[in-house]
Amino acid sequence: MINFIKQKIIKIFNLDKITDNQNEIKKLLGEATLKEEKEANNINDYELKIFSQFGEDGIIDYLIKSLKIEEKNFIEFGVENYEEANTRFLLESRNWSGLIFDSSKEHINFIKGKNYYWRQNLIAKCEFITSENINSLIQEHNGDREVGLLSIDVDGNDYWIWKAINGIIPKIVVIEYNARLGKKKSIVTPYKKDFNRIKEHHSSIYFGASLIAIYKLAKEKNYSLVGTNINGSNAFCVHNDVLKNSNIKSLSPEQCFHKNSFNELRDEKGNILDRDEKKEKEILSKMDFVET
Repeated sequence: MINFIKQKIIKIFNLDKITDNQNEIKKLLGEATLKEEKEANNINDYELKIFSQFGEDGIIDYLIKSLKIEEKNFIEFGVENYEEANTRFLLESRNWSGLIFDSSKEHINFIKGKNYYWRQNLIAKCEFITSENINSLIQEHNGDREVGLLSIDVDGNDYWIWKAINGIIPKIVVIEYNARLGKKKSIVTPYKKDFNRIKEHHSSIYFGASLIAIYKLAKEKNYSLVGTNINGSNAFCVHNDVLKNSNIKSLSPEQCFHKNSFNELRDEKGNILDRDEKKEKEILSKMDFVET
C-alpha cells in the first residue's frame, strides 16, 4: 500500500520529470566548471561533486584527461540506486559504457527505470559481490574488454575483492579506505564472504582497510597511489604503465592521507551519535584486524 501511494504521489506531482531536469542542470553546471583551465598537480584542486558523493567526479575527470585514457568503459561495485556514484558522470556526460553491481534488487529496478538506462550503454546487475564470484561476474558481463576505470565501494571487503580480481587490469582504480584506521598501520578487517558492517558491529565504523594497506596492495598489483579525496573516503590508484607517461606523481600514504570529514558513529539502536574520536578508537581497539 505504501509503495502504491508513493507511486501515485510521484505521478501526480510529476516528480520524476523534476528530478530529471535537476540532473540535467547538474550535468551542465559540472561540464562548464570542468572546462575551466587550472594549473595544479594536486588532484584535490580538481575536486567537484556532480553525481559522486564528494569530489570524486572532478578528480576522475582530471585523471582521465591527464592520463589520456582510451578505454571508455567502467565497472563499479556498490552503487546503491546510482543517484550518487563515481561513474554516473562518465556515463551521462562522457558517453562511457559501464557495468554496475548492487546487492539490492530494489536499487537495480530503480536504476532500470531511469532515462539514462536506455539512453546510455549500461548494464546493471543485482549481485552480492564476494572474492569468490567477482572474476566470474566480470568475465560473464565484461568479457576480456580492457577497463578504463574500476570503482570499489562495498563497505567492508573492498580490499579483499580488489586483491581477488585477476581477469582485468583497469587503468584507474578508485577504492574506499577507512580513515579511522589511521595512516600508520597496514590493517584490514578479516575476510568474510557475507560481511555486513552493521552486523559486525553496531557502530558501523568497523570495516575496510587502512590507506597503507590499500597502498601496499596497489604496489603488489603494479599500481601507484596518486591521492585521496579531501573528505577521506576514497583512494585513487593508477596503473604504472599509464602513470609513467604522465606528469601525475606517485604519493605515499603519509603525503595524501585525509581524515574522514563525515560522522557515521551509531548506537545500538542505529541512531547517529555525536562525533567522538575517542569512542571510535576505543571501539576499534577491541576489534580483530589482519596485518598486511
